[in-house]
Amino acid sequence: MTLDGKITTRSFSPVDFTSREDKKHLLRQRSLGDAVLIGRSTLTHDNVRLGLPDPKMRAEREARGQTPWPLRVIVSNEGRIDPALNIFQTDFSKIVIFSTTRMPRKYQVALREKATLRLSVSEHVDLTRMLQQLQSEYGVRRVACEGGAELFRGLLELQLIDQLNLTIAPYIFGGKGAPTLTGSGTRFLPASVRCSLEEMVVRGEECFVTYRLRYR
Repeated sequence: MTLDGKITTRSFSPVDFTSREDKKHLLRQRSLGDAVLIGRSTLTHDNVRLGLPDPKMRAEREARGQTPWPLRVIVSNEGRIDPALNIFQTDFSKIVIFSTTRMPRKYQVALREKATLRLSVSEHVDLTRMLQQLQSEYGVRRVACEGGAELFRGLLELQLIDQLNLTIAPYIFGGKGAPTLTGSGTRFLPASVRCSLEEMVVRGEECFVTYRLRYR
């Protein structure tokens, strides 16, 4: 995020204001997860494949007893996910989509050819239930969530985030339209979350911090 707490621009453009080292840091965190989690909006704007291009990272995963690539998980309440996105053009790891029966029929037909659909008969995806299913049905123990802000906030409100890895970049965007770590709204969290600093490393002009979250 920027020094004034923005994680992207007001037009939700892909994050390009951080360094190459930050991009490597993101991949390192992704490589630790049994699954990597992303919301539809972030997936659409960034158009990422959620892979691990570094063979060393994949080898390290296998040495730890993990699959070479993490399971890729997409969350969308309405399910309007473009089947032409880059993530669906690769098959190095399984893709699971958690959505609801609000997903239009044409999207269901197109996406079933590319991913496993888990559709619930509710307005919103039950994030707690989703994590339980990932654990019981896919053997997932550690999830790396890459955003966006609304998904992160939803997990945070349910006290489902254990660790926060944050890169502070030397920019100030200003304005109120660009989202912060917990979204672009003015609504406070149900309760403040206490964070304990576990690590802080400065590389170049960026600060890489790791916090452990405490809800009690």
